[in-house]
Amino acid sequence: MKKTFPYLSLIMSTLSFSHAAPLVVAHRGASHDAPENTLPAFELAWQKGADAIEGDFLLTKDNQIVCIHDKQTGRLAGRKLVVKDSTLAQLRELDVGSWKHEKFKGTRIPTIAEVFSTIPEGKQIFVEVKCGKEIIPHLVKEIGKSKLMAEQIVLICFGQEVVKAFKQAMPKNKAYWLCSFKQNEEGLWEPSLETVLATLKETKADGLDSHHGIPRAAARKIMNAGYEWHAWTVNDGATAKKLKALGIHSITTDRPSLIRSSL
Repeated sequence: MKKTFPYLSLIMSTLSFSHAAPLVVAHRGASHDAPENTLPAFELAWQKGADAIEGDFLLTKDNQIVCIHDKQTGRLAGRKLVVKDSTLAQLRELDVGSWKHEKFKGTRIPTIAEVFSTIPEGKQIFVEVKCGKEIIPHLVKEIGKSKLMAEQIVLICFGQEVVKAFKQAMPKNKAYWLCSFKQNEEGLWEPSLETVLATLKETKADGLDSHHGIPRAAARKIMNAGYEWHAWTVNDGATAKKLKALGIHSITTDRPSLIRSSL
């Protein structure tokens, strides 16, 4: 009779998972080469082999969700409109591509529906909400209108209430809490690991999305507690390789092809 070792296969699968290449997430699209948070940047990200795209989203005056990082348009368009006080039609008049290169002249601020439409089968989007939880009912509506699967749409946000509200509304979709770490005058990292774990539990987040420079011991403890760890923004191969060795789940980058080739 052939002997079987039921635990051996489990151990091997665990080991192989820990060394699996992390997802490569294109930060605001392939933003090193194309204007951030635009359809050209997202389309280029897919061409460069990204597993996922990350985009920033705000709610307009007429309750439309648009893809833009800043709360006003001056940096990208040379004309200052406050997103929450402007209609979609007003925002669509702006050119947000020329600042990057003249070949992108005439590029417009996309809606979330337009960004969703670029996502190929098996790929993902990290939706970073840049406003409050008032966006959630409208986001749920847009997700419902899309043809994307639950596993393709992930929410990320610094706002704990936004993460919590999204998980309540869309429990099948993943959500990661965005968090920045800094050292205080005593050399201690803030927030503390205990605070991070308590926040992840309270919001029902699936993981942490942080700057890649957080203490490695903290990252390991977060993953050992059953949460995913994702990091931003990495644009060099050496750092990406170190993060892969730690078992990180995804790496957000402005240069997806460079990071892909280094893993």
